[in-house]
Amino acid sequence: MFVLAMMMVMTVTANAMSYTAAKNEALFLSDKMAWELNLTDAQYDAVYEINLDYLMSVNGHADVFGIWWDRRNADLRFVLTPWQYDKYVTLSHFYRPVAWNAGSWTFAVYTHYNRGHFYKAHPTVFVTYKGGNNHKHDRFYADRHVNKPIVHHNNPTAHHGNKPAVHNDKKTWRNTNGHGHGSTNRVVAHNTRNGSGHFGSRR
Repeated sequence: MFVLAMMMVMTVTANAMSYTAAKNEALFLSDKMAWELNLTDAQYDAVYEINLDYLMSVNGHADVFGIWWDRRNADLRFVLTPWQYDKYVTLSHFYRPVAWNAGSWTFAVYTHYNRGHFYKAHPTVFVTYKGGNNHKHDRFYADRHVNKPIVHHNNPTAHHGNKPAVHNDKKTWRNTNGHGHGSTNRVVAHNTRNGSGHFGSRR
């Protein structure tokens, strides 16, 4: 049974991600960017949109660091403050979040964070935004007002407490009738004073 399951996985070729898969991966990635970069709520919404657009636009290896990756970085430069952007480009799991590996998508963020653990509630646009801003004019986010942090933080993550335990494996998504691996249920981390957190289910 195990061998049969492995054969089924190995024969699947990943192409464009489904909206559902891209949405869930964009949510996890954006939540971690919000934590590391100390994003405001408005920035969190915009970063989620930008990440979703990027993930929905990649169709294979050539797209990973192609035009849509360039557009993602250009949009993020408008949305983030200079110190946030400088921090972003030093974190490879954010700057280069996706890799094409043996016909499947691999997400580097899962090597740094517990899968299923979240720091923030869903962005307000999580349900309503369906993608497409990156197909509009290239100053879409430059012309959009996004509230940014007022105070410069030399260590923007200091107030968040301890990082969650790290998984040393990368999550892989394969195109299996439009669904990624695992449940779409989410777990939200509520930080306690000692930083350990209390985890509860979120659907």
